[in-house]
Amino acid sequence: MQGELLTIGRFARLCRLSVKQLRHYDEVGLLAPVHVDAGSGYRYYAPEQARDALTIALLREMDLPLAVIAQALAAEPESRARILRAERDRLAERISRDRARLEMLERLAEGGLPGYEVTMGREPERRLAVARAVCGPAEIGEKVEECVSRLLPVLGKAGIAWEPPLWALYPLDLEERMEIAVGAQTPQGEEAPGLEFEVLPGGPVAETVHIGPYAQLPLAYNALFAAIHERGLRPKAPVREAYLVGPAEAPQEELMTRLIIPIQESTA
Repeated sequence: MQGELLTIGRFARLCRLSVKQLRHYDEVGLLAPVHVDAGSGYRYYAPEQARDALTIALLREMDLPLAVIAQALAAEPESRARILRAERDRLAERISRDRARLEMLERLAEGGLPGYEVTMGREPERRLAVARAVCGPAEIGEKVEECVSRLLPVLGKAGIAWEPPLWALYPLDLEERMEIAVGAQTPQGEEAPGLEFEVLPGGPVAETVHIGPYAQLPLAYNALFAAIHERGLRPKAPVREAYLVGPAEAPQEELMTRLIIPIQESTA
């Protein structure tokens, strides 16, 4: 049998892997040799294992985790395709986030921190019909759209006229799992089955306006939170975004978003 097998060194050269990589794949249960000599501990591989070894090398080059690669190799073709498509979607999401970061860095490199006019004022009490979702920071855009698609049909079916713009409510800290909401301001007394309402109390706020893609909103939040802390004020949840000009009305560069953060009432 040993004459039909390949030493770990020959197999590594055949598959364009290192001996160290093959040993690691064996240790984690990803690609075990077909024979290990009891006396010497030498590992031997069958030529037909080359396909799996080459696939592992290819997927590692794409930064897929070893655990995912193991699942893919062990799965039937249909399940393997589903696993790889899920990884493709995660990669596309990461590329999208990286592209947004690249654009922000380019903007900062060209003109430094953009100037945002931060003003202090007071917000009236608002009663919003809301749709809620739980998500992570990377899912915010998708979940906001999902909330809008749930909220507006219910309002329309109930015949409730709402006052633009649409609002989004966020916690102060963007956590791994957090609750967000999208709301539409409705007249007092309006009710309808399936609708949830939230009253945003009036009070002092800090606010600014961002013009441009939603991916660059962190620039505006940087200016807004900096202004709050420089004044010795304390921000309160929920953070509010009002979409004055949305994607259906203008290109990305002309979107207009009002950012509002409630602040603690002064005790002086």
